Parts: sequence; structure tokens; C-alpha cells
Amino acid sequence: MAAAISNTEEEPTCPICLGLFNVPRQLPCAHTFCQSCLQSYITSKAIEHEKKRCIECPVCRKTVGHFTENKSTSEWASSFPVDTVIQCIIPTKSKVERECDACSSDGSSVTATGFCVVCEEAMCDNCLSVHRKQKISKAHSIFTMEELLNNPQNMMKFAEGFTCLNHEDEDLKFYCNDHKIACCGICYFQSHNTCSKVRMLKDELSDLLCETKTSEIIEELKKLQAHLKTFIDVKESNIRDLESQVNGLTDQIREVRTKINTALDELETKVKTEGRRIHKEADIRTQEENHQCLSLIHAIRNSQLLCETVHKYGIDIQKFLTAEKIKSQLPLYYSQVREKYERTDILTVQVTFTPLLESVLSLSSSDIGKLVITNASTLFIPGLRKPIRECQVENVETFDVTISGNMNTPFYSGITILPRDRVMLVDKNNSQCILLNNSHQVVTTYKLTEWPYDICVVGDEEVAVSLCDQKNIQILSVKDFVISPVRTITTKYECYGIAAAGKGEMVVVGDCGNDKYCWRLIRDGREVSYSDQFDSSSGYFHYIALNNSKTRVYVTVYDTNSLLCFNMEGKKQYTYSPDNLNFPVGVAVDRDDNIYVVGYSSHNIHQLSPEGCILQVITTGVPQDPWAISFDNSGDTFIITDCSEQSKLHIYQLK
Repeated sequence: MAAAISNTEEEPTCPICLGLFNVPRQLPCAHTFCQSCLQSYITSKAIEHEKKRCIECPVCRKTVGHFTENKSTSEWASSFPVDTVIQCIIPTKSKVERECDACSSDGSSVTATGFCVVCEEAMCDNCLSVHRKQKISKAHSIFTMEELLNNPQNMMKFAEGFTCLNHEDEDLKFYCNDHKIACCGICYFQSHNTCSKVRMLKDELSDLLCETKTSEIIEELKKLQAHLKTFIDVKESNIRDLESQVNGLTDQIREVRTKINTALDELETKVKTEGRRIHKEADIRTQEENHQCLSLIHAIRNSQLLCETVHKYGIDIQKFLTAEKIKSQLPLYYSQVREKYERTDILTVQVTFTPLLESVLSLSSSDIGKLVITNASTLFIPGLRKPIRECQVENVETFDVTISGNMNTPFYSGITILPRDRVMLVDKNNSQCILLNNSHQVVTTYKLTEWPYDICVVGDEEVAVSLCDQKNIQILSVKDFVISPVRTITTKYECYGIAAAGKGEMVVVGDCGNDKYCWRLIRDGREVSYSDQFDSSSGYFHYIALNNSKTRVYVTVYDTNSLLCFNMEGKKQYTYSPDNLNFPVGVAVDRDDNIYVVGYSSHNIHQLSPEGCILQVITTGVPQDPWAISFDNSGDTFIITDCSEQSKLHIYQLK
């Protein structure tokens, strides 16, 4: 099966036959197949869908078609539009001889020497001669096959026209920002004339192209392919191991053969027969599952190759529309992969024996033992991204953390989750740290010399606490349930929000006076670099977080109701500042690098993509005055502190 991938690694291939495309036809869901493969698929599904007069896409299972009664099923495949971009890639990437399309229609097999980009047909010398003489076609642009093979731009520039998948004769003219989709004039008046942000493609193309992160889409496609290939490797390895396990079962049986020779001979025969049957059935199921997985890999790789080729050789409208089309497929790809391929069943076989009795020789094989099959589902890539549109946030628990003997009402301004699900809080009003066990019960407290502001984990057994007024960072050891001081880092400026940057590094925000640095990087106990300076209108820098790869820094700005994103060199990447985010405070990142910004006065949580696009605004179950936020090690559970009920903590789960 690996050969089915590697043989066409650099070619766009059909997800059905897994071979090079032959007359690629595109469905409305934007997946492409050979016309003959698609027609065979339609024929096999015609009875099932006869009443509905439609089919399901072989890749995404989305219902497409809706054909009229007077169109026979044999005409369905040819009624879908030709994928012009794939068609352009085929002659430029496939290093094979191509037959003359005109001669092939008469049953002849003649090698093509040229290609008419207007008619989109390959032709032999005779057909080219006639083509150039006819009045209707003599002005057509014709390239030799060598010219096409050596220069992809010769074909790509002739694929400028993009028509609507819902209205084949209509060009795409608008882009709806509300629905993130390009549409024709008919679609605009039917579905988007009430949308608030509809732009003309030709006027906004350069801006839209800048907003499209083609390289990131390509990386996501590669990540999906790597996951699916791993799935195939694990399944095939399991089949090999399963065969070895079945063959080795007889050795276990022979150890007790001297006492129950006759019964064990019967058991051995049954085990071999049953084990081979299980292996055969498992092998058949695995082949079916792996073929489906390969189909999806080919579909995803087609999207990747299409995206890479258009991005490299295409014109701007091709780059943008192709990237947008493929980006719209990503959530569906993730949904399919998580649903079917994130986990795989690993079969094992073994023999279990009943206790041997004095009368063992009179027992039958069924009394002695039986074949036991274990089907254990294993998560072999835990970091696979969830489909964002399917991610739900659920408030699963609220608990109280009250410390007896405190002089002041607690204000938990910072929170972090340690290994083994322990939780550590900083109480700003009482100048102390509080350690909770994994049942959220108070284990111990630690008195600080000054009021703390934020806290983060900097090692398996160490945390860092920012002490604002003293311009200090206190490093504490947390071994088992004992808190003890390690060292103190003195900083040039005040310290508010703090986050670990890995390898002994931390980032911190705070008031830098007239210098107005947004954040600073601390390495080995010294401030070694600063972000770009900002004027006084930049606001009050509050809390800070980093993405999982430690390449981006996120800072909340209290006064301007904003979230700022920087790279690790301190250059600002973007600003997120919507109307419904008031006084942002805590900020955190989940395992998929999605960003969570706590709105203190707006009483909500904003979930953003890594690029700063809003995914959803969480309001249900959010505390009255949310403040600090922290994710656990899995990146699927987070805790928020509440200022209205100062001792309350709220736990949320991503579903």
C-alpha cells in the first residue's frame, strides 16, 4: 500500500482509483475525480439514490447532484464541470505520452504532439493541421507537449476563469466575508444580498490574497497526510504482529501438553483455525479501512499539490480562490480524520486456561481454555486538531477555595496548572500562594513578601510568581506538596503577567514607564530583549501567553480592549480589538494554538484562531467577573477565577 502513495507522490491523483487523473470532474463540494471513476461510482449508487436523484461525494459524503428525471444516471458524471486547474496541472506534471483526444473519440490511438488551451484538448499532427485551418479555431493558442511539460505557467495562465460550482455559466465576482466564500451574481442575490461584508473580487483581490495564509494551509494538509499514513502503518504493523501472535500461541499450549495431551491437541487445532480466521477477517477489514484512508490521503494531497502549484505559478485570483476553496475543506478533512482515523483498534490474541484439576484428562478442549481477542483502541497522534466548528465549551464544575484566617477577601489574580493536575493560585489581596491537589482541595499555602500578580509553571517542580511593586520574580519549588523559595530575579521594570518560554526563559509584561515596552524576555535570570516600543495610547499591558511552539506572544491591553500578537523578535503581527471585548485580562492557548481571551467587563471569553480570527464568543456558564485563565497539560480543560465571588473557581472542558 505504501507504493500506492509513493508512486504518484508528486502527481495529482484520483481518490477513487488512486491513479493519475483522466478527465477530472469536480463536484460542488470541490473534490475532483476521474470522469470514468465517478461514473462507475454513480452507477453503483444509482439504486440507493434513485428517489433522491443525487449522490454522496466519495470523500466527504456530502450530498451533491439533484438531477432531473429526464437525465439518466449514465450522464451524471459528464454533467459535472471539468476541474480546469487540475486539467492544467496534468499535462505539465505527468511525464507520460498523451493520446490525441480527437482520434481517441473514434477509437484510434495516436500520440498527441500539441495542446489547444482554448478547446482543452490534446491533438496529433493531423488534427492540429485541420484545427489551424478552420476559421473558428485558427486563432486558438496551441502549445507543443514539450512546451507544456517544461513550463507550468504556459497552462496556468489559461485557467484564469473560475466559474461558480452552483451556476456553471456564471463567473465568480463577489466575496462574502460573513460566510467566507466566493460567489457569482446569482448566488449573491439569492443568498448573500443581506450579508454585511460583501466585496467585489476584482477590487479587493490583493487585500484578500494577503489575508489568505496559503503556506499555513499547505502545512495543515501535510499534517493530515502524515496522520493518515501513520494510521496505515499502525494497522499494517498490527496485522504482522497479529500473525506472529497467532503462530506463537501453539508454544504456550505445548507447555502443558504432557498432562492434557489429547485435550490440548483439540484446543491447538481450534486455536489455529480460529486464529487464522480472525487474522484473515482482520486483514480484510484492514485492507478496506486502509483503502478508504488512502482515498482520503489522495484527496488531501490533491488539495496540497493544487494549492502549491497555483501558489507558485498561478495569478492572484487563482491563488486566492484556490486557497479559499481548499481552506473550506480543512474542517471537513479534520472531522473525517478524527471520526475515523484518530484512533485505531489493535487486535491481540492469547489463550487463557482454566485451573487444572485432577481429572484434567477427562476434560474436553472447551473445558480447558478458549481463544481471547482483545480489541484496544489507541490514540497514536494525540495532537490532532479538532474541527473548530464542532468544538463546544462546557462548564463542568465550580468549586470554592476558602482559606481560614485570611485578613482580606481573596483575589485570585493568577492561576496555573502543574503536572499531576495540581493547581496553584496567587492571592493578590493576602500576598500568598495556594496549592491545591488534583481534587481541588487546599494542601498548603506560602506567604510572599509582596503582593503577587501572576504565576506560571517553569519546570516540573518549579513555578515563577511576579511581584509587581518590588520589580521581582520569585521562583518557588513545589515538591510533592511542599512550597519553598529557590531564587529571586530582579527586573528593570514592574512585572504583571508572566509566562514560561521554555529552556529557562520567561516573558513578562508590566509598566515600563516612558519606554513603553510591551513585554520583555528573561533568560537565565536577566532581561535580554524587549518588544517594540509603543506610545502612551497603547494602554495598560496586563497578561501574557505564548503559543505551543513558543513562536508567538499574546498580550492583553486593558485600556484599549485589545489583544496584541507578536513574534519572538518583538515585532507586532496583528491586533484583535472587537466591540464586544471589554477590559481583557487573562489569556491562554489550548493544544491546537487557539487563543482564549477573558473579557472582565464584557463577561465573556473570546476564542480565536492562531491568526486572530474569531471562532466563537463564549457567554454560557461564564462567571460574573472572570479574570485569570489557565489550561491543563492536555490543552482540553481550563480553569477561570471569578472576581465577583472571589473564592470561586470554574472548570471548563472542550468537547
